[in-house]
Amino acid sequence: MTAPGNHADGPGGGAGPAGVGSPDRTRRDEATTLAAALGDPRWQPPRVTPLDRRLAVDRDSVERGLASLVLTVIELLRQLMERQALRRVDLGDLTEEQVERIGTTLMALEEQMTGLREYFGLAPEDLNLDLGPLGPLLPTD
Repeated sequence: MTAPGNHADGPGGGAGPAGVGSPDRTRRDEATTLAAALGDPRWQPPRVTPLDRRLAVDRDSVERGLASLVLTVIELLRQLMERQALRRVDLGDLTEEQVERIGTTLMALEEQMTGLREYFGLAPEDLNLDLGPLGPLLPTD
């Protein structure tokens, strides 16, 4: 049985193997039926275009975007570790040897981050995500 205003060969019906029983087809059919029942002649089913037309993706932009995301997470963790180390130094919990080792490790990590940023063509501010009303992800010391 078809809904009022819907014909078997119209947008809401039709026979044939393509789209039979698929959730997307069912959703479109329900929306078409609802729009026809409400009598809105302006409603049109969404136009579907191939993915390559909707989304321009090239290998370099994907690689740079992924590198930016990964380096942002690493930079956030590096800064958190550095702050924690400074707190422990201020509290006097660490020996001189531990302080020296932490300092050397953090400097080496910062050098590696600089090298990776340069390799991917990223500036330090490229790693700082804007969280809208919360402000930037990384502090801008």
